[in-house]
Amino acid sequence: MGDVEKQRLQNAGPWRRWGPYLSERQWGTVREGNDAGDAWTSFTHDQARYRAYRWGEDGLAGFSDDKQRVCLALALWNGADPILKERLFGLTNGEGNHGEDVKECYFYLDATPTSSYLRMLYKYPQARFPYEDLVATNAARTRLDPEYELLDTGVFDDDRYFDVVVEYAKAGPEDVLMRITVHNRGPEDATLHLLPTLWFRHTWSWAGDVRMPSLHVCEPGTVRAEHPDLGVRWWYVAPPAPILVTENETDDERVFGSPNVTPYVKDGIDRAVVHGDLSAVAADGVGTKAAAHHEFRIGAGQSATVRVRLTDSSLDEPFEGFDSVVSERRGEADDFYDEVLGGDPRDDERLVCRQALAGLLWSQQYYSFDVERWLTERGVDPLGADQNWRHLVADDVIVMPDKWEYPWFAAWDLAFHAVPLVVVDPELAKQQIELLLGRRYLHPNGQIPAYEWNFGDVNPPAHAWAAWFVYQHDHDKAFLARVFPPLLRAFCWWLNRKDADGRNLFQGGFLGLDNIGVFDRSAPLPTGGRIDQADGTAWMALYCQNLIQMALELDEVEQAASLLENLAWIAAATNHVGSGLWDEEDGFFHDVLRHPDGTATSLKIRSAVGLLPLAAATVIGSDLRSKHPDLVDGMREFLDRHPAVRAALWGHGAQTDATGPVLFSLFDESRLRRILTRMLDEQEFLSPHGIRSLSRWHAEHPYSLTVDGVEHRVAYLPAESDSGMFGGNSNWRGPVWFPINVLVIRALRHLHEYFGDDFTVECPTGSGRHLTLRGVARDIGDRLLGTLLSGVDGRPVHGGQTRYRDPHWQDLPLFYEYFHGDNGAGIGASHQTGWTALVALLPREVAR
Repeated sequence: MGDVEKQRLQNAGPWRRWGPYLSERQWGTVREGNDAGDAWTSFTHDQARYRAYRWGEDGLAGFSDDKQRVCLALALWNGADPILKERLFGLTNGEGNHGEDVKECYFYLDATPTSSYLRMLYKYPQARFPYEDLVATNAARTRLDPEYELLDTGVFDDDRYFDVVVEYAKAGPEDVLMRITVHNRGPEDATLHLLPTLWFRHTWSWAGDVRMPSLHVCEPGTVRAEHPDLGVRWWYVAPPAPILVTENETDDERVFGSPNVTPYVKDGIDRAVVHGDLSAVAADGVGTKAAAHHEFRIGAGQSATVRVRLTDSSLDEPFEGFDSVVSERRGEADDFYDEVLGGDPRDDERLVCRQALAGLLWSQQYYSFDVERWLTERGVDPLGADQNWRHLVADDVIVMPDKWEYPWFAAWDLAFHAVPLVVVDPELAKQQIELLLGRRYLHPNGQIPAYEWNFGDVNPPAHAWAAWFVYQHDHDKAFLARVFPPLLRAFCWWLNRKDADGRNLFQGGFLGLDNIGVFDRSAPLPTGGRIDQADGTAWMALYCQNLIQMALELDEVEQAASLLENLAWIAAATNHVGSGLWDEEDGFFHDVLRHPDGTATSLKIRSAVGLLPLAAATVIGSDLRSKHPDLVDGMREFLDRHPAVRAALWGHGAQTDATGPVLFSLFDESRLRRILTRMLDEQEFLSPHGIRSLSRWHAEHPYSLTVDGVEHRVAYLPAESDSGMFGGNSNWRGPVWFPINVLVIRALRHLHEYFGDDFTVECPTGSGRHLTLRGVARDIGDRLLGTLLSGVDGRPVHGGQTRYRDPHWQDLPLFYEYFHGDNGAGIGASHQTGWTALVALLPREVAR
């Protein structure tokens, strides 16, 4: 049975048709709003109950087909709330004291790559959900205050809550079983209304399709679903319960003050259950949204179960053998992870990795966005000169950073998602890498789209690094041959668009590192001029190195030769005395501010910006010289023709006459040791939980620059930022971020291949303990992993919250966006198992 899931993956197409592709938040997105500027306010959480979506759907513990035509999710009501719980609640960007923030307790516990088995847990309070308290209290807090979370409200006191466990298991590719088990954790009997819900995404009338799907109640517990594309489906629910039916249509009267097209609208089931208005649901049992209404009185410590089946066949006994199938699929999931992760199934390290991967797989979402059509619907000429992403047409399942806080793709996030995906699903990893490189996404000029709020912004070019990582898993040359040309086009876009003076020093703008600098690098500078970025230039060096590796693997020797010259120019520019990015006095790389009068100021901030050049270190084996002698000869001739380049290069990339492996880097051994001395200093970058994004040295020595009487300042902040420079919950001024750490770990392992065991450094600095570079990589990985592991005081990620020491909470690590730079507490988005799923690689030492 251990190979069953792997066998499915060999023919995964049909098995991928249904999965957890339903978003957790469709409201407050650019797609559904009027424009990026007011997306949060133009389609609110309150409106989501009444207003039909245009481009997607959302739900609680949701499931759908891969085009999100048919949606299955869960609704709950505890008898006290003012609304039916149909979706997760959270604060908008403007409401949270640190930006958008989901205010629910939910956990992804398990998932297989084909969604043959999924399990998640939602914790639902028995008292009235504190919507108003969460909004008001967070509004009263400042950026320096902690966020006010659901656990802080007291709503879980005395264990008065329900554990709602949702499992999905596939009896076949088109036969989905859903089992909902509710546990009353409280001391007294409690009532719960439980409503599994089935509906169609609105694709008709104003959404453009004249073909209408329909749901028909046949008898209590049975619905016939007819869809013009999917055909007939059967939906069974046990125990049988009254089925409430309405339409997935906007309640125009409530939202817009205009007449409704039908008396049965999107909030009809809410009105029937919460307000007792049965006139809000269709008496004939026909519509486009249906819910089976179960009302349970559950004893203290007792449980109740509802079973649901959505299938393409009419069944006389739909629940015969139901639990056996669920158990079998769960067993297959166990066997799959036994092989993938190894170790003792009871081991906490394995629990963390399995739940990280589960969150990554649960975060797949169907994403639809036709930009030209979106513009047209808003009365904007799609051929207008400033609408330069009109070519973008998304209609895909994409692994999201976080399906509530970030229910859209972001280019560099997606690259990092693909890397841990190789552990469980290499083909999905490749598909996700290729997606943004295809014609429907990649700009005709070669730019990779950044993210929904601004496709034209600049994300770090991590795709080549991720593609090479994924390729090394199974050496699929066909994959490499497909991604190399568009990656080369995107590299040329950077060369032509982000190097203002053609000096091979790059100005990438946003680059994902948000407010780590003294200025907003995406906006015009108050000084005028520009910033030559240490991280932007390092990204380009790494990008170039990865393309060289690909070109050599594909025997594209001419391309490799050209790229080697590009790399030489970048390295020379980085290290050029007087105009480069290296600061000899500080022993670190820094951004350089170029003033309009031609003068320059080194922005001496010790941050991840200056650590990223460390990541631009690639080793190519010694057989390069024997396999490609013409390439080596050509590089030697190039350096002979350009002695200034040779003089500026740090030897390793220029040692064309040496033997042994070849190192391409932006530093020599001496500079490497100086960087590592800072990075491994516990009073600077090295925290108990990984590498900080800003040196702790800046707590006592803030960086300050005054322009026109205005002070611009950067200081170390281990938790949230005090700057609203980028809005939201972005903060690179101290916390630990997994992707930067993994880049550093990977680079250290490469450098160890070159320098060997004789090269050691103190780790931590001043400790007297000397480690090889591989040992340093392992030490950093252990610190990252330890953030999520259970210890004497619980898991550091939970920040000392005592609730997580409870038996029903202790095995539920949360995978945050980033982590407190001193104590490891989780900060930012609480379910960013996109890039934080990189933790699953750490026991494997970041994939040898």
